[in-house]
Amino acid sequence: MRVAAISRMFILFLCFPFLKFISLGSAQNVCDNGHGNYTANSTYSTNLNTLLSSLSSDTQIDYGFYNFSYGENSNIVNAIGLCRGDLEPEECRSCLNDSRVDITQACPNQKKAILWSEKCMLRYSNDTIFHKMETSPGYYMWNANNVTELDQFSAVLDDLMKNVTGRAASGDSRRKYATAENSTAINFQTIYGLVQCTPDLSQQECNQCLEGAISEIPTCCNGKQGGRVLRPSCNIRFETYSFYETATTL
Repeated sequence: MRVAAISRMFILFLCFPFLKFISLGSAQNVCDNGHGNYTANSTYSTNLNTLLSSLSSDTQIDYGFYNFSYGENSNIVNAIGLCRGDLEPEECRSCLNDSRVDITQACPNQKKAILWSEKCMLRYSNDTIFHKMETSPGYYMWNANNVTELDQFSAVLDDLMKNVTGRAASGDSRRKYATAENSTAINFQTIYGLVQCTPDLSQQECNQCLEGAISEIPTCCNGKQGGRVLRPSCNIRFETYSFYETATTL
C-alpha cells in the first residue's frame, strides 16, 4: 500500500484466530507453537524443503495457483501458493520463491505457517488444506489517508465489492479473481477493488469467504482510502489509486 514505508513481507503464523488492527508498515511475526514442531534434518523438514522448492520452480503452471503434497502419514506436507491474478508466471514464481525463503527463516521448525506478501500468498501445513474454506487467521491493513463524504464513499465501495465478488466466485478451478473500478461523485474520485479466492473452493465457498472479508471493512478500514483483508482462502483490497494490471483472461 502507498502510505508510509512498507515491509516487503507481511507474515502471520497460525496462532490467533484473527489478529486485528495491524497498522500499515509493521511486519508481524507470530510463531505457532501450538500445532507441533519439526526438528532440523527430520523427514518432515526434508519433505517441506523439497515441496517448497518444487512449488516455486514448477514451470508447467501458468495461472498462479499451486497446490501440492509431499510425503506420507505423519510426515506429509501440504502447501498452497496463490499469486495475484494479474501476475505473469515468471513474476509469480519469483514471488513464491522469495516467500519460500522468508517463511522458513521467519519462524523455523513450525509445521504450519502462512505468509502474505504484496503479490502472493504461501502456506503449508501437516493437515489437509485443499478444497477447504478457512477464514482464520486473518490480517488487516489499511491506508492511513481518510476519505471525505464517508457515506457516499462507502456506498460506492459496497457496490463495487459486490460486483467483483460475483465475478470472482464464478471463476474456474484455475483462477477465481476479479478487479473493477468505480467513480464517486466526490471530485470524481475513483475506487479500485480486487478480490480473490483460492480456486480450489466452490463458487458458494468463494462467495461466502469474500462476503465475510468484505463485512470486515467497517471494522478494519472504516473511513480509510484503502484497505486489505487477508484470509487463508480469500483476500480483498481497495484503494483510490490503481494497484493492479489488467487481469489475464483464461
